[in-house]
Amino acid sequence: MTVCAVLLWATRGYIFYFDEWTFIQSTDSSWTYYLQPHNEHPAMIPMLIYAALLNTVGLRTYVPYMAVLLALHATNVVLVFELVRRRAGDVVGIAAALFLLVLGAGWENLLWAFQMGFMGSVACGLGALLVVVARSERMWLAMGLLFASLMFSGIGLFFWGAAAVWLALTPARRRQLVWLAPIAVVFAGWYLAIGHTGGPGTPAPPQSLADRVATLPLYVVWGLGASLGGLIGEGGDLGLVLLLPALATIGLTWRRHQPDAFVLGIVAAMIAFYVVLGLNRAQFGYQQSGAGRYVYEGAIFWLLLLADAARNLPWRGTWRPALVAGAFLVCFSSGATLYTYVIAKSVLMTRQAADMQALAAERTDPCLNPGAAVDSLVMPAVKSARTYYRAIDRYGDPVAGTAPIRDADFERALANLREPGCA
Repeated sequence: MTVCAVLLWATRGYIFYFDEWTFIQSTDSSWTYYLQPHNEHPAMIPMLIYAALLNTVGLRTYVPYMAVLLALHATNVVLVFELVRRRAGDVVGIAAALFLLVLGAGWENLLWAFQMGFMGSVACGLGALLVVVARSERMWLAMGLLFASLMFSGIGLFFWGAAAVWLALTPARRRQLVWLAPIAVVFAGWYLAIGHTGGPGTPAPPQSLADRVATLPLYVVWGLGASLGGLIGEGGDLGLVLLLPALATIGLTWRRHQPDAFVLGIVAAMIAFYVVLGLNRAQFGYQQSGAGRYVYEGAIFWLLLLADAARNLPWRGTWRPALVAGAFLVCFSSGATLYTYVIAKSVLMTRQAADMQALAAERTDPCLNPGAAVDSLVMPAVKSARTYYRAIDRYGDPVAGTAPIRDADFERALANLREPGCA
């Protein structure tokens, strides 16, 4: 909780960014609006949360939005601890929870309130796995959590898959697969009726299927390495290097003890996660699979997968201080990475504040082009000044009363907003 409180304080000056403006600028209040996909994901619950916050606290502060995000992150930390603890003991569970708590490589999910969609999916998905594994008589609760996971984002599909594999490979529980069937039917119906359109934020038309399939193996391997390296605050090529000892460790563990249904479900979910990402986003290059918003989910799968191997570590004698020191260094490295991104995001927020101040300054200028976009890189969802003004009139101006910014970003934004040739 202390780490989340520190992050909430550190991000208190952040403002609304990128895809968030899609929700903010919407004028559709019908119930069908909440069924629309965003960036190919179902987003019913995030839309409802944003609607509730926009109509109460508005745009004047970002803190409540970040509070929701960090509450979900704290929930994920607790659930990972509980799942790992049940398989590998309290010590390993605490270590896994700490690694996730300060996961700097997953910074996008920790520093951008919009990612409550992914975070909520993870929270409900982990909760569903805990229920499925621990309480066979409460499958109704697992079904409800998996429904909620999918209503946060499409990330819920992979937790549904992990639960389905676990039940299918557990003979005594196989009949309970029927509890997962309604989720598949409803999601398929939603996708065929509405979800296939992609909605706002959908990426540019992809490459041909052949090109994406050709890129897919590297995309998957890079994502797996990035999420593994992210556990220690690293990534890139080092993540690929770490894959070899990690896979060897898992292989040795499986050689001693045959993998159970839970582990196989996690393996299936993790591989499916990166395969589906690659089929949809390989056009951005294989390194895109190492983005922070995907590293977070991959790191959780790795933590659950490596728990069995960690259970066999020698926690006694002189090994104990050595392992504790190693865990501390991992947390320190990851925390340092997170701090770096906090600073970097603060710089980006300054640029966006300059764009918003330019919008405010130009509002009464006769040279204003009301259909102009202020900044296609930082505020691509704000496609016209007119829609922006309508939104801030309704919910408040995020930069009202802030110190003036008159730098190159401000001047560039002014130029973007003015009619060409108007003096």
